[in-house]
Amino acid sequence: IWPCYIILMSDTITETAPEVAVTNPDIERINEMLIGLPAERIAEVVSFTAYLADRERRHKIFVEETLASDANPERYVFNNSKALITAALESVTADA
Repeated sequence: IWPCYIILMSDTITETAPEVAVTNPDIERINEMLIGLPAERIAEVVSFTAYLADRERRHKIFVEETLASDANPERYVFNNSKALITAALESVTADA
């Protein structure tokens, strides 16, 4: 999660992050650039940042689930393709 929060108040930007949280020079540079943007552009930046944060959250969940499944793999052995298809169809109907 990005430690810097920005509140939009009409055409002004108010920095609400603790002073300690803003130690990254890139974040400071972005904050300086945001001051000169109109409200519409700031809304676009907020929307895009939310999109990136959501993608990062989803990626983190994917990685955690993948590592968990690799650590505890479930193995199924089928004697033939018909048994495999039957098990798959039963699994779908059981989940529904």
